[in-house]
Amino acid sequence: MMQMNQQFDLAFNFLQNTGTHLFLTGKAGTGKTTFLKKLKEVSPKRMIVVAPTGVAAINAGGVTIHSFFQLPFGPYLPSASREADQAKNFTNKFSRDKINIIRSMDLLVIDEVSMVRADLLDAISDVLCRYKDRTKPFGGVQLLLIGDLQQLAPVAKDDEWNLLIRPPFSSTAKRFRKAITTASNSPRCIAKMTVHSSPC
Repeated sequence: MMQMNQQFDLAFNFLQNTGTHLFLTGKAGTGKTTFLKKLKEVSPKRMIVVAPTGVAAINAGGVTIHSFFQLPFGPYLPSASREADQAKNFTNKFSRDKINIIRSMDLLVIDEVSMVRADLLDAISDVLCRYKDRTKPFGGVQLLLIGDLQQLAPVAKDDEWNLLIRPPFSSTAKRFRKAITTASNSPRCIAKMTVHSSPC
């Protein structure tokens, strides 16, 4: 057990004993970052922790999404021709070590997920599918999404919003919707857990 509270124990057991995707949310100061630090200490799962900004990545003890997945900063449009403009900006020339890390990954933690645009989640899924299981969203990797959707929203330039035909929020990503849809009749569904401040 993680010696925190019942909500965190339940979240920990979800992550350890299932392949269920988990969205962990709660107001600032409820212990989400503390939970993540303890999870990294005790979990035997091979995990990577990423966040949308450098500050968030440092706080989470991880790296930025763009750095780890070597993504361009502009919008990612999965419907665009991969052989055309998309391929020019989305080459992902990973080192052998990085490919091995991706292939061995059990759990991907995305902190401050409220700031992650939908197209960025699609791009993450495509990279994971390329090097892991091509038949499953996110390559079959379990997701732990941490954040408060009522706090910071995704950021994009005005001209980028015009390219993104879907709403920019992470929960509208095509691959994310597919992960939930294909999991609806299996244990690989998504669970939402809201943590609250423990009484003194």
